Amino acid sequence: MSSRWISTLYRVLFSCYNIWRQIYTMTIKLLLLKSGEDIIADVQEMAVGEEGSIDTPKRVVGYFLNKPCVVKMKDPRTLDEQEKGVIHKAGFQVSLFPWMPLAKEETIPITADWVITMVEPMNSLKKMYQEDIVNHGQSNQSNSTRASDSDK
Repeated sequence: MSSRWISTLYRVLFSCYNIWRQIYTMTIKLLLLKSGEDIIADVQEMAVGEEGSIDTPKRVVGYFLNKPCVVKMKDPRTLDEQEKGVIHKAGFQVSLFPWMPLAKEETIPITADWVITMVEPMNSLKKMYQEDIVNHGQSNQSNSTRASDSDK
């Protein structure tokens, strides 16, 4: 085979890989909203304008949240255990609840001014979200709860 043909093939495969990666790569983020809610979701920007344009530069006006869930944390110890002074290893219980459980859509738009900050979730939370919500399609049908020690 000629090296030119192989070089062309590699360029085509690389191009296909990059397109596939952009389509199928999820951007799971943890958002803090003005309401005080912690939301985990696959986030995509809602933008107006064009990238690199001088006349109408691209600017983010909101986000699309795919399968958003509220993240709740609580101390797993009972009040009885706390009163008796029972010592437990440090930990917490994390629960995921659908953010808008009565919405027909799985992807919900939100304006940028309602987002205080957006960060990368801890690995254990991201894994929990992917396994329980994304992979099982249970975002609008059930809750997910796990007890966990602090994420390492």
